[in-house]
Amino acid sequence: MPKGVPTGRLGRYQRRLAGLLRRAILPALLLPLLLGACATEPPIEVRLQPFIGKTEAELVQALGVPNGTFETGGERFLQYDERTSTVYPGDPYWGGFGYRRFGAPIYTPPLVIVRNCSVTFAVRQGRVTAFTFRGNGCR
Repeated sequence: MPKGVPTGRLGRYQRRLAGLLRRAILPALLLPLLLGACATEPPIEVRLQPFIGKTEAELVQALGVPNGTFETGGERFLQYDERTSTVYPGDPYWGGFGYRRFGAPIYTPPLVIVRNCSVTFAVRQGRVTAFTFRGNGCR
């Protein structure tokens, strides 16, 4: 038997515990993490569908005051706009032909990504009848 390896009852107990940990406990701890990583929220159509048939007051109570309101042909339109910006900082060592850490630095500017989403609800006779959305931030 190699030096430092436990023998007897204590060694068997440790080996059984290690086997149990590998086969049962570790997968049970990792499963929620793996399932959580795959979770996605429903598309915007599914999230907005419950507002169809609600009153205008219920819509405003749920989503807040709209950014714009328009009326035409006996129909009222409530528009909600959302705009988000994400800034990724530039890298002073990124060159055109790969990553470099020698010579004078070549700076790249920060990357700014702007996402917009505009949702318009159509209201007829005080009830929401339809909705439309547009923009690259509507998810």
